[in-house]
Amino acid sequence: MELAAAARKLVEEAMPVKPGEQVVITADTSSDEPVVWATAQAAYALGATPTIIWYESLPNPCLDPPPPVARALTAADVWIEFALAYTLYSNAHREAIAAGCRYFCLPGMDVDMMVRTIGKVNYPLLEEMAAALYELSHQAKEIRMISPAGTDLVVQVDPQAAPTFTQMGEEGGGYSQMLAGQSWFSALPDTFHGTLVFDGALWPPAELGLLRKPVRLTIDKGRIERIEGRAEAKIFQRWLEGFHDPSMYLVDHACYGFNPGVTRLTGRILEDERLFGCMEFGIGRAQLGAPSHTDGIVMNPSVWADEVQLEDEGIYVHPRLVQLCQKMGVSEY
Repeated sequence: MELAAAARKLVEEAMPVKPGEQVVITADTSSDEPVVWATAQAAYALGATPTIIWYESLPNPCLDPPPPVARALTAADVWIEFALAYTLYSNAHREAIAAGCRYFCLPGMDVDMMVRTIGKVNYPLLEEMAAALYELSHQAKEIRMISPAGTDLVVQVDPQAAPTFTQMGEEGGGYSQMLAGQSWFSALPDTFHGTLVFDGALWPPAELGLLRKPVRLTIDKGRIERIEGRAEAKIFQRWLEGFHDPSMYLVDHACYGFNPGVTRLTGRILEDERLFGCMEFGIGRAQLGAPSHTDGIVMNPSVWADEVQLEDEGIYVHPRLVQLCQKMGVSEY
């Protein structure tokens, strides 16, 4: 019953589907079948036409799915992706968006995750929180992030970016959408400088997920210059080296996590990125043609937008953010 309610919220609130629309749902052999069927049933109940496509799990994210799948996506009004090895940033993804498709990236979502991160959260409040974090960040010239594990990273905010948060897709046409509970700021990626320590989770490569030991990165001008740590760091370094592509060493983005349904790490990056109070960083710059992408989690960060503190060791402290956390019923507030 909880899954049915969450699937309904997915197609009515999270990614609103209209009667008569063509909804393509893609899943790979690592996907959770009940989630796929519940979503298709919810879309069908709204009067849309859902089509489910299954294919083999790909070795890494950002790769194109099989050609018949890619062609189907260009005919979709809505594309909901549950494949664990997501195809965001791939050629197939770009072609689908160019054709006007609205894409929802939900890699590896299972029943438990869907109920906690969609079914039981207040979507309007999560959108307010996303807007507040974006706008507070864009009032600054520089963001500084530190953590108990050793992160000490600064980055410049893009002064040309829109200062006000806008929801993707408001102008119509194709766009990409992520699970709620995450916000970002438009960074000048070549200005990331300092030390970045992943101490929560890191995926891909497939051998990683939850981290037992931190992975320490030295960053200069947006590029990873050194990787330090124990076994996990060596696995990560070998994975990056295997692409033989310098764009895989570039920091792509930084995001705030705040989904109330995510209170602990699981090793599933879709929800780990939204752990309440974390910071998430993407590595592998898609805009420069990186062949893949990975995301890592920094636990208990403290964050400043210039001199204004937004977060203190994983707790949001800015009054605007505290008020929203209280409205969401988060226990620490």
